[in-house]
Amino acid sequence: MTFVSHYAGPLLTRPAAEALLSARAAGLDAWTGSLDLGRSIDSATLQAETWSWKGSAYPYPGKLKDRTIYYWDGDEFAAVSRFSGSLIKLVPTEWGAPTFEIDGIKMLPTSKESPVDDARRKVALVEPRGKSVLDTCGGLGYFAACCLEAGVARIQSFEKNPDVLWLRTLNPWSPDPEAPASGGRLHLTHADVSQAITQIADASVDALLHDPPRFGIAGELYSQAFYDQLARVLRRGGRMFHYTGSPNKLTSDRDVPREVAKRLEKAGFKAQLALDGVLATRR
Repeated sequence: MTFVSHYAGPLLTRPAAEALLSARAAGLDAWTGSLDLGRSIDSATLQAETWSWKGSAYPYPGKLKDRTIYYWDGDEFAAVSRFSGSLIKLVPTEWGAPTFEIDGIKMLPTSKESPVDDARRKVALVEPRGKSVLDTCGGLGYFAACCLEAGVARIQSFEKNPDVLWLRTLNPWSPDPEAPASGGRLHLTHADVSQAITQIADASVDALLHDPPRFGIAGELYSQAFYDQLARVLRRGGRMFHYTGSPNKLTSDRDVPREVAKRLEKAGFKAQLALDGVLATRR
């Protein structure tokens, strides 16, 4: 499936916008900082009514909200958010790489480290170099980005939510399947993995990354039937990291990580708690 190419214009947060306006107020003719959420440092030239970056001119932004990222939609700086049943938005973090929220619920852990660093530690558990990896719930693509960085041979990512796919096109930290850096190794599909997995051949993947929404939202992705499918597509000896949330936190009086480990054992894995999830090896 072909996706919209990545946005190449500026991304503003309230601190970046205020720094831009302060530079103009101080009479400076240029401002240096990041306009891509910390991916790079660049300079913008400042005029009285507009400012220019990478060859395009933009009006100065009005009052911007905290915890919001803005992009140039051709007419104004608009929030990177959508409402189609649920409010979904890209949210800045102190680490540069953003998280996202659905109806105010943060989808990635960001309190102690960058969501990319968090993803990198989890991806390392399945040792993706030279392997074919299945990434069940792609999200913003941080697992995929870390797999690409680590030398994966091929990664197949699924994402069910079209609004999350839209966020990816605006997030400079999300890997672009069409970018030269991806080298044709990232295959991103808009589909529900609980259904799409039935079309994947037996023992055709070397490693699995499973980062589903919480149990209350996507129970089918924690089901015995789905774990049986994961076991079917993974080769013997292949590893899977399954994110569940903090192993020490009881969710609705249920110990989800231990429930998950039991079901995975039943499906044919050897499972152990690791980081904030379960690390399993196909027996």
